[in-house]
Order: sequence, then structure tokens, then C-alpha cells
Amino acid sequence: MKKLLFLGLILMVTLSLAFGDDIEELKKACDSGSAEGCHTIGWMYYQGSGVEKDYFKAIEFFKKSCSWEKFVSCSVLGDIYSFGGHFNYKKGGFKYDYSKAIQFYQKACNGAYDSACNSLGDMYQYGKGVKKDYLKAVELYTKACNACYTVGCYELGKMYDNGEGVRKDYFKAAELYTKACDGSIAGGCNNLGVMYSKGQGVKKNIQTAKEFYGKACDLKLQLGCDNYAKIE
Repeated sequence: MKKLLFLGLILMVTLSLAFGDDIEELKKACDSGSAEGCHTIGWMYYQGSGVEKDYFKAIEFFKKSCSWEKFVSCSVLGDIYSFGGHFNYKKGGFKYDYSKAIQFYQKACNGAYDSACNSLGDMYQYGKGVKKDYLKAVELYTKACNACYTVGCYELGKMYDNGEGVRKDYFKAAELYTKACDGSIAGGCNNLGVMYSKGQGVKKNIQTAKEFYGKACDLKLQLGCDNYAKIE
């Protein structure tokens, strides 16, 4: 959900520079074919920023901008339908709908929106709305990672680490965890620390392991802090 808020903030700032906080101006832009305007209105309703919070209106505007190939809107819709259970349906929220989430993630991924490829990979890895398919998950994580979306590198690293959908390869896993850690993905740093502590895919080096655990801890991963504390 943090990804949702971050993306929404970027778009709202961008559009507010052009239209100010006047939702009527944004609606005119949306009605005139501005996918950016529709997307920003969606965020205003989603967050209750300048308007009364209304998840259903938010979805309406996101769908409009997605239909105009504003792929970030498609990805956001995927997130909404994937994580919808966080909201109370009786209070204006919405339910999980993994089939719709997959539909919107797929459209966004096809439009080269890389985080959507990663999210779609999650759906296949964990069998949410589709039959569990590690090979497909690997394909999608690879696409995300190759586009420098480092969460994808982390997820792909785990697939190689565990031998899921690919032959187990600690060297490849370490390489991918390194990319993820360089991109400030805490789990990548922690897992790289584990590999150095065990000598898997890299030469065993407890001090280096501690450094990576420390980096994971600095990135607010409690497991990294715990692992760091275990090394004297």
C-alpha cells in the first residue's frame, strides 16, 4: 500500500501545479481526455484530499485513465483489487478481487509499467487468482528486474535461492540480492548477509555478512537487526 500512496503523491503534485486544487478544473481536463487529470481525481477521492473520500468514485476515475493507457492507473487498480480487503466494505471500501487485479496488472505490465510486472509475478508465485506457476513468476520478476525495478530483483533472487521455477543457483541469487540491496531493498541486504554467513554463492565472510545485516537494519528490517545482533 505504500507504493500506492507514493505514486499518488507524485501525480497529485504534478497535476496540482497545472490546475491547482480546483477539482472542477481537473474534471474538465479529464472530460477533455486528460488521463493525468482523471488519475489525479481518482487519487483525490481515494485519499479524501480536497473531496470526501469515496473509493468507488476513485475506481471510476482510475478506470477511465487506465482505458486511455495511463498504465500507472492500471497498476493502481491492480493494487486496489489485490489489497482491497484492508478496507471495511460497509464503510465504503471494497473487497478482494484477484481476477480483476490480474487483469489490470497485466495491462500495466504490457505497457512496460515495471512494478506491475512484479506485482503480477507475486500473483503467480502465490497462486492468487491464478494457478500457482513459478515459471511464470520467474518470467515476470525477470522482466521487472531487467527494467531496474529492484524489488523484482529481490523476488527473483529468492526464486533462485529456493529453486522455485528455476534450478537452484546460489551464485545467481547472490548477484540478484546484490542488485536489490544496492537499490535499498532491505530483504535483499539481509538475504545477502545470510549468503555471506553461510558461504552460499559467495566466499564465506562473517564480517561482510554483518555489514549487510546492518544495512538491512538501517532500512528498518527487524530481521536484519536481529541477525546483526547475533554476530559478536
